[in-house]
Amino acid sequence: MNELSVLVYDCFICDINALKPGNVGRHGAGHGMECADFIKSAQAVTPILCDRRLGIGRKILSSVEATRAEVRCNTNLGMVLLIAPIIRVFQEHGRQADFRRTVKSTLKSLGRQEAQDIFAAIRLANPGGLGKTDRYDVNSPLEIDIYSAMEAARDRDLVALQYANGYREVVDLGVKCLQNQFDRWNSVEWAVVACYLMYMASFPDSHIRRKHGIETAEQVRKRTKPVLERFMSYDNPEDAREVLMNFDRELKASELNPGTCADLTVASLLLFRLGIG
Repeated sequence: MNELSVLVYDCFICDINALKPGNVGRHGAGHGMECADFIKSAQAVTPILCDRRLGIGRKILSSVEATRAEVRCNTNLGMVLLIAPIIRVFQEHGRQADFRRTVKSTLKSLGRQEAQDIFAAIRLANPGGLGKTDRYDVNSPLEIDIYSAMEAARDRDLVALQYANGYREVVDLGVKCLQNQFDRWNSVEWAVVACYLMYMASFPDSHIRRKHGIETAEQVRKRTKPVLERFMSYDNPEDAREVLMNFDRELKASELNPGTCADLTVASLLLFRLGIG
């Protein structure tokens, strides 16, 4: 693998290694998935995402196809949706780009074929609780660009919001959180945990919202706040393992998976590791 591929793959693996309550990782399985499913998925999609010859839509669709062939479940749709545009901006503009402005203009420039590929990827991944919408439903013929479709979904989906607003939350909240906590603890994995909990405490998770409704998603957000506060109070984050594992068991017992907050965290980590944003 080249340098970019190694970095992207390492971001996937760091996400698995970090003790993120409610998610599948080395700390425990859950939601019908094992840690090995995510490792296989990372191995399958990394070369696709880093292939310069592929457009954003084709990267996303091919990544979902490769994931389904390997593990036959949706382990990484949100991550792939967020990472593909980041890689495109980095490959074309390097670290010196005004990332938010550049990624927004890149997404606005995507044509109908790109949108068709992205919607096909979403249909294939079939994320839990996808349902139907009145406007730009992924199960209906698409006659609009991907930016407009994501703009229409921004109020109900955090990944769509990033497409619509130029990754504002990822850059302004996620990357800054990672930098601050890495400076504090000198550990990328524990900085990832802090970033993930920060997202959980700040927003109702979109995955939980689709599967269980906005009220449950909001309850999880409120429940996360004291966990985040306690976690951040430790000088040594290793001392928070019991707190985090208790929260992990609580979420998994209720079949609550804050998957979108994990997706935002991985996107934040990639920007942090690339040194852009």
